[in-house]
Amino acid sequence: MTTVTLLDLLWQGYYATVPLLLCSVLVLAVAAERIWSLRGAEARLESVARQVTYLAGRGDLDGVATLIASNDREPLSMLLTPLIERARTGGIDELHILADGLRMDVVRRLRRGIWLLGTIASAAPFIGLFGTVVGIMRAFHDMAIAGTGGFAVVAAGISEALVATALGLAVAIVAVALYNYLQVRLGELGTGLRVAVVRFVDGVAASRGGSHGNRSAA
Repeated sequence: MTTVTLLDLLWQGYYATVPLLLCSVLVLAVAAERIWSLRGAEARLESVARQVTYLAGRGDLDGVATLIASNDREPLSMLLTPLIERARTGGIDELHILADGLRMDVVRRLRRGIWLLGTIASAAPFIGLFGTVVGIMRAFHDMAIAGTGGFAVVAAGISEALVATALGLAVAIVAVALYNYLQVRLGELGTGLRVAVVRFVDGVAASRGGSHGNRSAA
């Protein structure tokens, strides 16, 4: 009796399993890159935001610029760099409007590639289902050619089909888990950026001693 290994079954259903294996590599690559780039981001944001709030409240925009220059790759630094220049001459309401647009742009950059995880999570089960249908069709086709029936004739094709289904579900489960994890991380980071920017603008307003129409940072 010939022993059929898992690798044999994967190769037999290559039309479904190869795309799924490529999807799994893509999922892991995108997730690893995003997780690595976001490592410790929330803690660093909180630390820098406290210092920015203090310096802005004193009207020390040069101090804020120096502080974020040493953290130029941080999301808050990318957000505050254009705000500092506008804060030297612009009004407070103008700063709030500019800050909202810049924050959305920074968050969009942080979400780079995340859509791939959601797309693969949705598509992988259907790719596996496609492999299942084709595998069963091939099994019955082989049975028709052999001219005999019975489970033994179609067992190989059914095994091939079920492997495609299982692989599709496995890829989808991993992709969904990573997608949801990154969505939560990015949501918390986006909220932290909003709070930090509102405090910066309010600090600038306080240093000018004028009324600025306080916004809620919640």
